[in-house]
Amino acid sequence: MADYRYVYFIGIGGIGMSAIARYFKFKGKEVSGYDRTPSELTAALESEGIAVHYEDRPDLVPGNPDETLVVYTPAVPQDLGEMVYVREHGYRLLKRSRVLGEITEGQRCLAVSGTHGKTTTSTLTAHILTDCGMGCSAFLGGISKNYDTNLLMSHSPAVVAEADEFDRSFLQLHPEIAVVTAMDADHLDIYGDVEHVREAFREFVSQVSGSVIVKLGLDISQKDTGARILTYHYNDAAADFHAVNPVPDSLGYFSFDLAWPGGVIRDVKCGVPGWVNVENSVAAAAICLEYGADPEAVKAAIGTFKGVKRRMDIHLNTEKLSYIDDYAHHPNELATAVSSMRDIFPGRKLTAVFQPHLFTRTRDFAEDFAKALSTVDKLILLDIYPAREEPIPGVTSEIIFDRVTAPEKVLLKKEELMEYLENEPIDVLVTFGAGNIDRFIVPITEMLSARVGQ
Repeated sequence: MADYRYVYFIGIGGIGMSAIARYFKFKGKEVSGYDRTPSELTAALESEGIAVHYEDRPDLVPGNPDETLVVYTPAVPQDLGEMVYVREHGYRLLKRSRVLGEITEGQRCLAVSGTHGKTTTSTLTAHILTDCGMGCSAFLGGISKNYDTNLLMSHSPAVVAEADEFDRSFLQLHPEIAVVTAMDADHLDIYGDVEHVREAFREFVSQVSGSVIVKLGLDISQKDTGARILTYHYNDAAADFHAVNPVPDSLGYFSFDLAWPGGVIRDVKCGVPGWVNVENSVAAAAICLEYGADPEAVKAAIGTFKGVKRRMDIHLNTEKLSYIDDYAHHPNELATAVSSMRDIFPGRKLTAVFQPHLFTRTRDFAEDFAKALSTVDKLILLDIYPAREEPIPGVTSEIIFDRVTAPEKVLLKKEELMEYLENEPIDVLVTFGAGNIDRFIVPITEMLSARVGQ
């Protein structure tokens, strides 16, 4: 890839794509790309000198195929004019996952995989290594609030990568150390059933050379990998790495002792609230301790971690009114997030806005979504965000809504949300989803902040 002068991205606004675009910009390449819609991410790329356009314009692809690498995301339609053009004109065309695999090849790759929890865990791993002075490069699936980016660059041999199971992307990685946080049924449009999801994770761990750190209870054993297997858990003493006596303060920030094979690290304090972040901290600490980080430096870094945008992201927090945004878009993620928020805001009324992501995921998990969303006090359910999919007859948000047993529930179109919230009494509000629900964060925050000031 060093031979290419130009790197062109089709779908540059994706969180994983934008990190690689920034990497090539850092390496001195001429970087540009297409995305369907403007966003905060594409605006940031443009401010960094990367040209982005929003119309299907094959004429804007750099002209010389021999000097141009084209990177694409599987979320882009194969019949997009730019995709057709680069295939017909002999450009080298690689998936994002293949490019990440080539970038990390020959380096000490530390990978975080799992159907949920991987973005926070990988971002915290990168923060620990950076904060403790060991350094790392990192390709993250979210924007670190400590560094305001999804890409860290360093001369260290360590590369932290979020290992994405979508489209079997993570099979392009060959890590030295890897974490597996969860192997739930997801992306069944790709895998068909949960057993094929688990098979892919077993294939992934077979490619790990050093240590595999597995959430206690997951079906991965020594027959699946030549790497050493260690386990982690929130607070189960049977795990090699676990929290001892995790206790929240009045705002939901936990303190705990961290038990690991080398002993016990006393009085660790999480920099972000919620019990789920204790578990994420245990997993991230496990990677870093296996890599050789100093235990006290690990402890200090966990305390200074500010979190990831759109992961348990608190935008307003007063006794009168609070607002959180979270990326959760799978039933287990929703259940975990709601459970953590009950710890952070005990006794308060929790109103959740949820935008389902993908028709296939809605169809496959409608019952599970309804069960998770029934644990809130009031549900505001929006239409499905289609992303890369065409509608499926009979699959709408109503198949979730009809099953929800929360005390209050309402079904709205996205365009109706702000007007509805204007007249809604709010105690604790959370927005959930992986679609474009993030466009509401600023207006909701402004509206509720004004309400607090009244």
